[in-house]
Amino acid sequence: MNECKSSKKLLMLKRKKKTTIIYCYSARLQKLQSHNPVRVVYFTPAALCTPFRHQLFLPTHQLHPTGGDKEGQIRDMMFLLFIIASFSVVTLLVILFASHIRRYAAGGVCKSTTGLGGKTALITGANTGIGKETALDLAMRGARVIMACRDVEKGEEAAASIRAAYPRAQVEVRELDLADTCSIRAFVQSFLREVNQLHILINNAGVMMCPYTKTTDGFEMHIGVNHLGHFLLTYLLIGLLKRSAPARIVVVSSLAHNFGWIRFHDLHSQGSYNSGLAYCQSKLANVLFAREFARRLKGTNVTVNSVHPGTVNSDLTRHSTLMTILFTVFSMFLKTPREGAQTSIYCAVAEELHSISGKHFSDCTPAFVAPQGRSEETARRLWDISCELLGIKWD
Repeated sequence: MNECKSSKKLLMLKRKKKTTIIYCYSARLQKLQSHNPVRVVYFTPAALCTPFRHQLFLPTHQLHPTGGDKEGQIRDMMFLLFIIASFSVVTLLVILFASHIRRYAAGGVCKSTTGLGGKTALITGANTGIGKETALDLAMRGARVIMACRDVEKGEEAAASIRAAYPRAQVEVRELDLADTCSIRAFVQSFLREVNQLHILINNAGVMMCPYTKTTDGFEMHIGVNHLGHFLLTYLLIGLLKRSAPARIVVVSSLAHNFGWIRFHDLHSQGSYNSGLAYCQSKLANVLFAREFARRLKGTNVTVNSVHPGTVNSDLTRHSTLMTILFTVFSMFLKTPREGAQTSIYCAVAEELHSISGKHFSDCTPAFVAPQGRSEETARRLWDISCELLGIKWD
């Protein structure tokens, strides 16, 4: 009891903003706040005089229920019922309008019936996703299709499935690793020895939101594969494309370019790294490359356009667990690989695009390009830096 008598002030109850707060003054200040904003904390004089008195203050809801507890439980129950009802309504609407949702999600369709007999097409990343579907479509139009894949085994499996779907398909698989400039050069050397014409080049392969890694040449993986790898490949094949004119180049970009910026001071994300921003930067680079390349190709009868395939349910999200889960849950609202391939096919074959170059397409129609994707100065600077990084001269 001596400690109790020597205390300046044992307890003061204070209400502030409808919250009951207890202050206990003795050796040091302690502050306790009840779990219920309007609930009083009960204590005994003996408890105050124990060395562990701060452990003995218990909110009343732990001792016996009050009217406030019942009201709170009713409110919680009402909120839970509201959530369940809302989810049920949304689910019902999705089921009722499923066919309409799918038609809207599918986007535009290439309606061109152009045949490609005698034409040769090269598609990177053609072993899966929209690349594989693009290869199937062009093969069914009569084109000779070269499928450039990093994984040859998966490429052969994809080619076999294309032949099974269309027995007369002329498809070939060749090894190409866009993360290795030596592989790119070796691929092109072999390609130029065996192929004397190239009418369609579709730069389709890409990586998305992968952990921080570098290519064989030390480039950050997104900018290295999605931009620099295709930049070098196109540079090495442009002579053949010009000799085969009229020819078309299709660069697969993304709506994500709207959120990208070319970080010239840290192009390879060595200072800081965010997989999403790195992907957006590489997709912006695709748009800038297509626009600048189109300017340089004027008068050659070779066109180049970029495309946004749409949000496609493919294995491109394999490096992101969260994205994989979201894509699985909301698959109804996403495009299938076949639907996602339509704009690439459209830009490769549509008769009305024979002289259109430097544009961006989505759902088989011209699409919006972000202001940073329309900057001629940024495009020229990126072109020069890309040439410098790859050790080439391309005027």
